[in-house]
Amino acid sequence: MIDPTQPPPIPPPTPMMTPGGRLVDLTATSAQRNYAVFMHLTLLLAYVFWGISLIAPIIMWQVKRTESNFIDDHGRETVNFHLTLLLYALVGVAFFLTGIGACIAIPLWFFAAVLGIVGMILAATAAGRGEYYRYPACIRFVR
Repeated sequence: MIDPTQPPPIPPPTPMMTPGGRLVDLTATSAQRNYAVFMHLTLLLAYVFWGISLIAPIIMWQVKRTESNFIDDHGRETVNFHLTLLLYALVGVAFFLTGIGACIAIPLWFFAAVLGIVGMILAATAAGRGEYYRYPACIRFVR
């Protein structure tokens, strides 16, 4: 029921386009931007604790996704990227184990590692600036 004494709810802000063609959320607070940066940087855990690198962004995203559209978008993008890199790694393992071998698996693993590092850095810096980001070569599993 709508209370006539209260002002109407304010719709969520529309992201603005920068001259460079990036969408920026001007309402994202520094805490929200930092949180998005840390969600992207969880990919570093893959080099230390492989399984946690997928679990950490899922938990971080689920905890704060209702706080802002900015965190929800970056969390969803991070989880999709982690799942995509996992798929690339598993395809490489399948090639390696089937006897087709290292001529396909090793370049695929190298591609996934470079894509992961470069993508993570670009996404984290974009999140720090309050920009939305889309990873290249990322499959959108979670919408």
